Amino acid sequence: MTNKVPLVTATFWVIKILSTTVGETFADYLSVNVGLGPVVTDGLVFIVLAAALVLQASTRRHTPWIYWLSVVLVSISGTQITDFLTDTLGVSLYVSTALFAVLLAVVFAVWYRQEMTLSITAINTPRREAFYWGAILTTFALGTAAGDLSTEALSLGFRNGALIFGGAFLVTLVLWRIEAWQVAAFWAAYILTRPLGAAVGDLLTQDHSLGGLGLGATRTSVLFFAVIVALVAREQVATTRARRAHSADTGGKSGRASLGRPSDLAWAAAGIAAVVGIGGWLSAGAAGQNPGSMVAATGSADSPGAAAGDSTAAEATKPRQVVSAKLGDLSSFAVIIDDVNALTAKGDLAGAKTRIKDLEVAWDAAEAGLKPRSPQDWHALDNAIDGALTALRAGNPTQAQCVAALQTLEKTLKQQQG
Repeated sequence: MTNKVPLVTATFWVIKILSTTVGETFADYLSVNVGLGPVVTDGLVFIVLAAALVLQASTRRHTPWIYWLSVVLVSISGTQITDFLTDTLGVSLYVSTALFAVLLAVVFAVWYRQEMTLSITAINTPRREAFYWGAILTTFALGTAAGDLSTEALSLGFRNGALIFGGAFLVTLVLWRIEAWQVAAFWAAYILTRPLGAAVGDLLTQDHSLGGLGLGATRTSVLFFAVIVALVAREQVATTRARRAHSADTGGKSGRASLGRPSDLAWAAAGIAAVVGIGGWLSAGAAGQNPGSMVAATGSADSPGAAAGDSTAAEATKPRQVVSAKLGDLSSFAVIIDDVNALTAKGDLAGAKTRIKDLEVAWDAAEAGLKPRSPQDWHALDNAIDGALTALRAGNPTQAQCVAALQTLEKTLKQQQG
């Protein structure tokens, strides 16, 4: 086989960072917005990942679209593994970070013992390819755990996280240019792209009230995906032309690190400028049309004051102000909880189940902005919301059980104001 991984250039790193955000937001979309839930989403992603890796292993040379499809799916799976340990099993981020660090060290140790190198310039045997993808999956899991630990334990937030992880990434690129540090710097940079991509994505997607640009997960994902497709298509065309000209595989030319040709830098810069420029334009337009975006986005057509621009209804029933001592303004979520309570009190459990979906989507979308402020308070409210969701989504929900779960949610919400 020829070398089955791409040459590491600026374009490589841009696609890698963007794929992290796309992978994470797409998994959240399936789980929350589509309503598949974490279990079904995890199972579906792992099945598709297995199919992609089988396809990747069956090829005899580097095929850009197959390779990057596998990377996106691995990014989703690595994130899901960490989230499962943290959210479902309650494993501390300190423990999971240490666990994945040890696991990655074991993968590298066995890989080096078998092949006497950790370089990616000669991934040209099935065994080396297996080690490579094992390391890739572990780096995503480690990057997720370490990134979450940093932003939550240190309360960095996505803005500071983007600056810190971005700075660390640039340092690794400098070390990557040094021959003696090349392999170690590459893998360090690969780990850092996971929290960096997540922080940049959160900066674009989070609401203005949370310090983001307010672009939203869907628009950000579409923009990022469009840039990825363009860059991968360009790589595919270049690879095909090189093979037709009977040139050597660019991925195995040399082990020398490179930021790429001037054209690579130009395409990478154009992609970043397009995302930031279009994202800023769309978010500015959205903010101008709807200043109260958080409340409007979480409202419903039949809830008091929910429709954007319906000032008469909004003034007639002013939503209560709920401000947490640590999490900040939670009024937009309180609006939905009030609606769910009203529907449940009337015995309309089907309507309450439909309305609480808005709470789930809005709470999930605001996680990156709220959680770093106070992880403990966020988890307390998150557990209460999960309890209400479970009660209303039960096979045969009863009004008494739903009322009890909503009372617990209300109590938790009030405690946040203390």
